[in-house]
Amino acid sequence: MKRRLLIVAAALACSVAGAYAQETTMSFFVTSANPGKGGDLGGLAGADAYCNTLATASGSTGKTWKAYLSTDAENAKDRIGAGPWYNAKGEKIADDVATLHSDKNNLTKQTALNEKGEVINGRGDTPNRHDILTGSKADGTAAPETCGNWTLSGTDDAAIVGHSDRTGLNDSAEAKSWNSSHATRGGCTQEAFKGTGGDGLFYCFAAN
Repeated sequence: MKRRLLIVAAALACSVAGAYAQETTMSFFVTSANPGKGGDLGGLAGADAYCNTLATASGSTGKTWKAYLSTDAENAKDRIGAGPWYNAKGEKIADDVATLHSDKNNLTKQTALNEKGEVINGRGDTPNRHDILTGSKADGTAAPETCGNWTLSGTDDAAIVGHSDRTGLNDSAEAKSWNSSHATRGGCTQEAFKGTGGDGLFYCFAAN
């Protein structure tokens, strides 16, 4: 009888431990690279698919990934589920959507990692890659600049970007914003993104 109770207790402990491990597996990352066409991500569907491809390649399973991008028909904040979200090292980014869009989130250069667990180059690094495509205002709602709803890769239009390292030219709220710092210059080409300190990267969140 005692042995049976011990087995049950051990099974429960393993179950709890397994659930805890599941909860802290990667559910947030910055893409390690742009898909290859600058601001043309294939719309939201193409961006979501790219998030899923990168996540799967990194070993993630059982999650539905969504790009943190706004369009004129959809807000980024409404696409990413309820949270909480963790990076590739199991560090919590935010508990929920409200926390994510407040000064209580845990997004920094050291925590805004790509799907491989690597730090994204920021201000002062060569090359600087901290401009992250969002097309969003600080509250996660859509801004006008979205590279044509993520379908343009030429010299027209622009995209709002955030700074993954929370660092900019000054100490303003915009310069320190992870999701709404400034618009790109020179269009939606990959070269234009590089010109302002970016590489056409974007955020991916597990929505489940």
